[in-house]
Amino acid sequence: MRYPGRSVIVLGAVLSAVACKSTKSAPEASGAQAAQARDAGPSLQPVSAFAAITDEKQRSAALFVEAGRVIAHPRCVNCHPADGVPLQGMDQRRHVPAVTGGPTGHGPPGLPCTSCHQARNTPLVGTTLRSVPGNPKWALAPAEMAWVGVPLGKICEQLKDPARNGGKSLEALHHHMAEDVLVGWGWDPGPGLEPVPGTQRAFGELIRAWIDTGAACPSP
Repeated sequence: MRYPGRSVIVLGAVLSAVACKSTKSAPEASGAQAAQARDAGPSLQPVSAFAAITDEKQRSAALFVEAGRVIAHPRCVNCHPADGVPLQGMDQRRHVPAVTGGPTGHGPPGLPCTSCHQARNTPLVGTTLRSVPGNPKWALAPAEMAWVGVPLGKICEQLKDPARNGGKSLEALHHHMAEDVLVGWGWDPGPGLEPVPGTQRAFGELIRAWIDTGAACPSP
């Protein structure tokens, strides 16, 4: 007797071994974005650490650079490709199996992202991975929101542009960064996966202060 529902579960279990994000033991990224994201350690500096910068524009840009340790982290950048092909792991290799985000960012017909990525992180037993990442909003960002290979200053300008940020005002952008559950997944990616620095609360405070000081961007 066949159980169609069971075959979907099996497919997800098999493909999960090569899911979007790799294990913590994967080789470290060699790119400038990944290096910048890791250099200052696991915690984010608080807003108060930038109070001594008297020039408001310079302080604003510095706040964004600190927030950029989250934005430019491979855990976030991997799902912001320009070509619709997700990356995986801290070394930012192309996704295996070979998949694309499809027309909506949720995977191609016949192999949606939810084949492997469920509504929550899924622990694994007896595989080379400790877990498969998951979130109710799991998807690739649209091509106009691509961050792979993009300097932090250019990402900053993109984030302020409603034509390239999903139509968001700066207030809506702050809410997205500080409250969105998929953004929040970066701090809880599941066993075996390296989280982004700091906490979502600290990240949101940096974004708030960046906006309040004029939303200046660092040089590309």
